Amino acid sequence: MDMTELGDRVLAGERRALARAITLVESQRSDHRQQATALLEHVASKGRQALRIGLSGTPGVGKSTFIESFGMMLTAQGLRVAVLAVDPSSTRSGGSILGDKTRMDRLSRDPNAFIRPSPSQTHLGGVARRSREAVALCEGAGFDVVLVETVGVGQSETVVAEMSDLFLLLLAPAGGDELQGVKRGIMEMADVILVNKADGDLKPAAMRTCSDYAGALRLLRKRPQDPKGFPKAMMVSAIEENGLTEAWAEMQALVDWRKETGHWDARRAAQAEYWFHEDVRQGVLAQLQKGEVRQQMVRLGTLVADGVVTPSAAAREMLEQHLHR
Repeated sequence: MDMTELGDRVLAGERRALARAITLVESQRSDHRQQATALLEHVASKGRQALRIGLSGTPGVGKSTFIESFGMMLTAQGLRVAVLAVDPSSTRSGGSILGDKTRMDRLSRDPNAFIRPSPSQTHLGGVARRSREAVALCEGAGFDVVLVETVGVGQSETVVAEMSDLFLLLLAPAGGDELQGVKRGIMEMADVILVNKADGDLKPAAMRTCSDYAGALRLLRKRPQDPKGFPKAMMVSAIEENGLTEAWAEMQALVDWRKETGHWDARRAAQAEYWFHEDVRQGVLAQLQKGEVRQQMVRLGTLVADGVVTPSAAAREMLEQHLHR
């Protein structure tokens, strides 16, 4: 299909065209990559922007339930919501369960919502390598909010934070030293911490957990992109749908402040530069898998494994041969 025609159909908000376009940008084939680049340039020419929300949390915290309840609340307000849910890929088979659509049954049937499960393809960072491009396509298709769910808690947060305007950390209520289980780096990235499952018997524990995190956030260094009171911790119950409108109001207040003070545009510009560097880095790494370069890598790797050459000496030889030209 002609990329201009596909791009026009995406811009017109056609769901089937959007699904086809995302499949194209996720492809690893070099001819598809060229087509995807042309398609993305065409879609980006309209300059449409959505609110990009990154969401993370440990498995079992209720991410899918939260996304469904939060998404349904937004669509009820007349907003169009896209969800890019990244499923863990099997490192052995490359397969992926892609079960998010079955877990978000109501939202998947909502005409104002679009859910796209996407295998992470064992890419470092857990977020599918082309999620950023899928986000750009959803923006072009006229969605108001794009939610990007990451795999687990780990390095994926850094990657998703580089494609989001807001970063939410979803946590479960717990007792004792649960604060120790969340890495400081993730805390420093979060704009809003939401303690989920604040209902029934877990409500007192949720209140304690929320209080603990609110105290921990006050100890972190102040970030220039935050107004007074942010980042903040709040309680929500995805299953009872409590606290969602309050959380959304706080998110909108933060976005409005960042737009007024210039932080929104500065952040978007910095992210674009980050992804330029990342794409160059990925391109250089891809070259290591081709032709004589790959053969040289295998040869030197064998020598290193046999103890004939040290890893640093082999690496230096490789770089001098192929980069210092």
